[in-house]
Amino acid sequence: MIVLGIESSCDETGIALYDTERGLLSHALHSQIAMHQEYGGVVPELASRDHVKRALPLLREALQKAQLQQNQIDAIAYTQGPGLAGALLVGASVACGLGMALDKPLIGIHHLEGHLLSPLLASQPPEFPFIALLVSGGHTQLMRVDGVGQYALLGETLDDAAGEAFDKSAKLLGLDYPGGPAISKLATSGDPMIHQFPRPMLHSKDLNFSFSGLKTAVLTAVKKYPDALSDTDKANVARGFVDAIIDVLVAKCLSALKHTGLKRLVIAGGVGANQQLRAALNAAANSSNPKKRFQVYYPELEFCTDNGAMIAFAGSMRLQVHPEQATKTYSFNVRPRWPLHELMR
Repeated sequence: MIVLGIESSCDETGIALYDTERGLLSHALHSQIAMHQEYGGVVPELASRDHVKRALPLLREALQKAQLQQNQIDAIAYTQGPGLAGALLVGASVACGLGMALDKPLIGIHHLEGHLLSPLLASQPPEFPFIALLVSGGHTQLMRVDGVGQYALLGETLDDAAGEAFDKSAKLLGLDYPGGPAISKLATSGDPMIHQFPRPMLHSKDLNFSFSGLKTAVLTAVKKYPDALSDTDKANVARGFVDAIIDVLVAKCLSALKHTGLKRLVIAGGVGANQQLRAALNAAANSSNPKKRFQVYYPELEFCTDNGAMIAFAGSMRLQVHPEQATKTYSFNVRPRWPLHELMR
C-alpha cells in the first residue's frame, strides 16, 4: 500500500510517499523560516498563503522522486490537527480534492502522533513498548507507547513547552527566529559556571514540567547588565539556560524509565534535534552502572521538525491497525485544537 502524506499544520509544507513494503519512497519539504524571520515568529495568514503556493509543486516533486503516477497512490493521510486553522485547511483541501479526483480513501492524522511514531522511520527503529519524550515548540510530554493508538500520558508541562522556552529566552538575548537552534549554538561557547539557573520541578516527585520560571530567571539575569550584553555575556546566559533545561528533561526521562521499568526511550519533536540534549541522553544511556543503562532512539534530523514523511508513515500504521478509520467522505474537517488523549483508547 502506497500512502501519500500531507503536512501543513504550521510553517512547513511537507509531502511524502510511504510504501508499507519498501518504506519511505520520497519526501519533499519547504520551510517558511526565512519568510517569518523578519516578524520574529510565525504569521498565520502568511503561513496559510505559502502552503497554497507550495503544496502542488511539492506533490509533483515527491511523485517524480518516487517515479510514481498519481493513480498509483492507494490512500492519502493528512494532518487534521492540531495546528493553525488556516494552514490545516490547505492540507485538508489538497487531500480531499486529490482523494475525490482519484477515488482514494483519506485518513486524518494527529500531528503529535506523527511525531511520536517518527523514530520508527529510522534504519534501526525501536520496538514497542517505549517511553517517548515529545518535546517541541508547543508540547512537552512524556508518554508510554505500547502500540499505535496505545498511549498513556505520564507527565506534561504545566505552562511553557521546552521549545517555547528556548525561543522566548533566545528573544531576550536578541537572537533571530527561530531561537532554539540559535541559543543552543551560542551556549557552546559559554561558561557553565557564570549562571546557575533554577531547575524547575526537578525534585517534584512526578513527571510534569514547568519552564516559565526558567524563562523569568533568564529575563532577570539579562536585566542585571547595566549596558548592552556583550557576545560573551550572551553566551554565558545561553549556557546557563541550556544546561538547566537539559538537566530537567534528562532527569524526567530517567524517572519515567525507572517508574515504568522500560529500557527504551524515544525522543520526538523539534527539540529532539538539540545536540546538547542528545549528548546528555547518550551519556545517561551508557551509564557506568549496567542496571541504569537503556536504549535511546531519535528521529533522523530531517524528521525532527514537521514533515510529510511522519504523516505518511503514521497514516500507513493507522490504516493497517484501524482500516475502518479510512473514509471517502471528502468534506473539510480540521481540528486546530485536538487533545492527544482522544487517541488513547
